[in-house]
Amino acid sequence: MVDFRPIWMISGVFLIIIGIGMLFPMFMDLAVSNPDWEVFALISGIVLFSGGSLYLGNRADYDEFSVQQAFLLTFVSWLLMPAFGALPFVFSELSLSYTDAYFEAMSGISTTGSTVITGLDGAPPGILLWRSMLQWFGGVGIIVMAVAILPILQIGGMQLFKIESFDVSDKLLPRATQLASALSLLYIALTIICAVTFWLVGMTPFEAVNHSFTTIATGGFSTSDGSIGHFDSALIDYTVAFFMIVGSLPFLLYLRLLRGQSGGIYHDSQVRWFIALVVLLIAMMVFWVWANNVYNFQDALRYTTFNVISILTGTGYATTDYTRWGAMPVMVFFFIMFIGGCAGSTSCGIKIFRFQVLVSMSAAHFKKLLRPNGIFIPRYNGGAIDESVTGSVMSYLFLFVVCFVLLALCLALTGLDFVTAVSGAGTAMANVGPALGPIIGPSGTFQELPDVSKWLLTFGMLLGRLELFAVLVLFSPKFWAR
Repeated sequence: MVDFRPIWMISGVFLIIIGIGMLFPMFMDLAVSNPDWEVFALISGIVLFSGGSLYLGNRADYDEFSVQQAFLLTFVSWLLMPAFGALPFVFSELSLSYTDAYFEAMSGISTTGSTVITGLDGAPPGILLWRSMLQWFGGVGIIVMAVAILPILQIGGMQLFKIESFDVSDKLLPRATQLASALSLLYIALTIICAVTFWLVGMTPFEAVNHSFTTIATGGFSTSDGSIGHFDSALIDYTVAFFMIVGSLPFLLYLRLLRGQSGGIYHDSQVRWFIALVVLLIAMMVFWVWANNVYNFQDALRYTTFNVISILTGTGYATTDYTRWGAMPVMVFFFIMFIGGCAGSTSCGIKIFRFQVLVSMSAAHFKKLLRPNGIFIPRYNGGAIDESVTGSVMSYLFLFVVCFVLLALCLALTGLDFVTAVSGAGTAMANVGPALGPIIGPSGTFQELPDVSKWLLTFGMLLGRLELFAVLVLFSPKFWAR
């Protein structure tokens, strides 16, 4: 029988954090005399009461935390946070339906960046800040989950990144708390640096704070319908692109860098592959756009650099409608949305390391075909790859494709056209944000979609963010029979 007490206790802590977070947009609306401050105040009290009740009602010293409980905690917490985080969208002057509100909140917490809201330029500042804070909370949650939880659960090959002090599942709770504290402080510091930099390059303080939240979290929510294109500044474009890269690199490497291990980032093969891929894609896209006279070279470099990094990292900002560049760029953007950044970052997608494992396995198999008597071992970052890792990666990739196809088919059954259904499924599972086509492309929103489609996409965001297995394993009878 599963002991749900520690699950409810930790979920209560998360709700308390969400409730405290609502006080900031409350004060923002109060400062500009927007009546939504009352909404945030009331809902904050409800969330704090709910979270406090869960915490106090289940509080105890839990030295052991089973793998089964870790799976449940991951799933339950990522359902509860958007459930309560959606309430301000319902009762504010936006008056969204709960379907739209939950979609927006899940898009925020999962750092997807898809939106159903239009008229952001005239929206209340409290709502804009709350959207950004949802992504910021989601970003730090993703880092902690990727570093402290997923390696223990051996999800999708994440055991490659198991930390020595997390070798076993007993006493997981106190160790995870220590690591979460260190990562959270680093996350806050990077956000402050990002906000100050944005302010210095031309954003207002309010815009700088909001975009720092969503850039470090690689989320993509903006304070304007025009996204980053609203500023029409090359300096801002390049600055935001830099911090999107910062959010897409492993945060543990930043901690090691602070401890004096300066070679950690350069010697990590995942980082080298990611940077090399960014450079290659930008060079290819710049040549295409420039050669086809879409932009002059200077503008081609600016727009392709920004949008390639935005889609590859899963941030989802936009400065221009790249679907007008031609068929080849659209195809490239569709495929790179699945790649994502590095494991242990706020970025999303399949992750670079899984492609590295796949390439290493393929190379070893090819050598084996040429030399049948030889022994060739797949390697990652200089070390041999364990069979459990290769099996996990292959299982993850297979399930990702299956879930993507099923989600696209279900979306098509709701009446969506081929491009909208396929790109919508892709952007949801890869947690990117904008998709393709006139409806949900970089210049559109998800507002016009049927409610059924929105719930399907919401489930797709959850699947992609929790690396598939943390959700799908709950549907297995054997999981509950343990």
